[in-house]
Amino acid sequence: MKFFSIDSPLYRFMQRLTDVIVLNILWLVFSLPIVTIGCSTAAAFSVTMKFLDESEGHIWNDFITAFKANWKQGLPLGLISIVAAVAVYLDFKIAGAVENSLPFLIVGFLTAFFLSFSLLYVFPLIVRYENSITNCLKNSFRLAMKHVGRTFLLIIILAFELAVIFWNTVTLFIGLLIGPACIIYTISGTAMHIFKETEKDPSSVSNPEKLHEHEGQ
Repeated sequence: MKFFSIDSPLYRFMQRLTDVIVLNILWLVFSLPIVTIGCSTAAAFSVTMKFLDESEGHIWNDFITAFKANWKQGLPLGLISIVAAVAVYLDFKIAGAVENSLPFLIVGFLTAFFLSFSLLYVFPLIVRYENSITNCLKNSFRLAMKHVGRTFLLIIILAFELAVIFWNTVTLFIGLLIGPACIIYTISGTAMHIFKETEKDPSSVSNPEKLHEHEGQ
């Protein structure tokens, strides 16, 4: 039956779902030391970006290769992301514990805004282009601001995905299997569209002369 053939939508969907599960397991295993979470995240983004380019090969080999290639930038970016998340959490925690919470709430929302925009596209940037960490953070913020409508829509979609994952114990179990990979895939989709537009007009980012793709991407 054509419905079950290798060219059918069902077969392609099941194949992609299997890829996402495998990628998610790789991300979880390689993130276990915690300090390597940035490296595994960069590797996962490299794989999902190849999914979108329809140029993926073997997931395991692609992941390991990307992990090794991006660890110098992935490691500090992972630590920056963890520290940023903890800082925002503590700020809102303090706001809930003090009487005059407005200043803490304002600082918390502003910090969350700047950190979200600076970090949202930074991992796709480091795996697709050769640039410094500082410029990648700047470019992430500038691209997020330039495409602010698309960025806010992405944030809403990510919030929805997280809400579904943490809805109950069943969705939490499913989220453990595919959640992180789905979130990375979602960000990659938006990032890829923005990057392709930016490649036509690289003047919108810092150091445009360094905005060229890694070999093999």
